[in-house]
Amino acid sequence: MNAEELAAATAEFDEEMAISRSRSLTSAERRTWQEARRKPGRPRRGAGVKVISVSVERRLLSKSDALASRLGISRAALIERGLRLVLAGRVAAGAEVASD
Repeated sequence: MNAEELAAATAEFDEEMAISRSRSLTSAERRTWQEARRKPGRPRRGAGVKVISVSVERRLLSKSDALASRLGISRAALIERGLRLVLAGRVAAGAEVASD
């Protein structure tokens, strides 16, 4: 494509957008537009997630963060794993997992 052909092909983009030439979105276009605008968010897992606030002793939190880092997982994923183990009965409730 030479310069003249390129100028002819892109001439419509040199004009300002005219509202009089626009139209309302169809239902399908509106859904597509809303999906495109939506932030990705977190992937849905199981029945979804609930954000909670939990108090944890600072030294225990530091140790758990270090372990999560070594495992290459997030703090939340480490806590989730621990809860699943306790609920499955693999770790006795009330037993010390790691001594200070």
